[in-house]
Amino acid sequence: MSAPTAQNAGKTTTTEKAASADSARASLEALRSEIAKAVVGQDPAVTGLVVALLCHGHVLLEGVPGVAKTLLVRALAASLELDTKRVQFTPDLMPSDITGSLVYDARTAEFSFQPGPVFTNLLLADEINRTPPKTQSSLLEAMEERQVTVDGTARPLPDPFLVAATQNPVEYEGTYPLPEAQLDRFLLKLTVPLPSREDEIHVLTRHAEGFNPRDLHAAGVRPVAGPADLEAARDAVARTTVSPEIAGYVVDICRTTRQSPSLAFGVSPRGATALLSTARAWAWLTGRDYVIPDDVKALALPTLRHRVQLRPEAEMEGVTADSVITAILAQVPVPR
Repeated sequence: MSAPTAQNAGKTTTTEKAASADSARASLEALRSEIAKAVVGQDPAVTGLVVALLCHGHVLLEGVPGVAKTLLVRALAASLELDTKRVQFTPDLMPSDITGSLVYDARTAEFSFQPGPVFTNLLLADEINRTPPKTQSSLLEAMEERQVTVDGTARPLPDPFLVAATQNPVEYEGTYPLPEAQLDRFLLKLTVPLPSREDEIHVLTRHAEGFNPRDLHAAGVRPVAGPADLEAARDAVARTTVSPEIAGYVVDICRTTRQSPSLAFGVSPRGATALLSTARAWAWLTGRDYVIPDDVKALALPTLRHRVQLRPEAEMEGVTADSVITAILAQVPVPR
């Protein structure tokens, strides 16, 4: 048998990559049904979390208490066979409670680093707006640089690493609103709504049948994907084609937000980059290796809603960030 030529080897490598990407897509698509064993509904939030993982991003989950935000993150971690930790943010929480600190060992007469809960794959930052800005900012380096620096030493975080922060949209007393610079570090802001009547009946039926949200294994949640699938998926997303027309469409949307009379400020270039990234991930998840305008539209609201600020007079008139962005999407010409 003759040895394979370099050209044939290249074709084989390309074929293997395509097969690996297809397998990864199938595994990630199976997440939806696996998470549904524990969480009823909330498909958009599940999709958003997967998109964030593919884009190396972080997610802000907003919803009233009791809509399964914590359970959603735990079920995602169990389905992906990833490590997860939860931190309840309170007014007395210190930065070292998140990042870790140096601890003196009397036996060795030396200081050793004790890692904090941030050293995990999926960190659930529960009610992040209940802790002071100093502690909120301790997450900035971890989110942006994917490392923690303690006593001048940088310590890398595991990969994948995702922060899923929750905040309550109705209780503002005793909270510290996230500054714009920190909001901009979140790739997506996902709203977790109350369930429909049918879904809520389904939730109650499950609990009546013995469902225990603290025991996902008993609920039948099993790993259907893993870090290798995520790595293959990320490689495939990075190869997803973006035409100059699509790039221009993203830029036009973001520039229009900066001119809106309802907004005090619009989307920054970082926001435009984020929208392009999430659109590529969504295009790949839906089975295409190129981005179309509908992909941009599908991810525009969760990617941009937290990157704009309403003018006070617009807010008093009942205008919302979502309504402004929706109007802009209808206004900006779609490339053919």
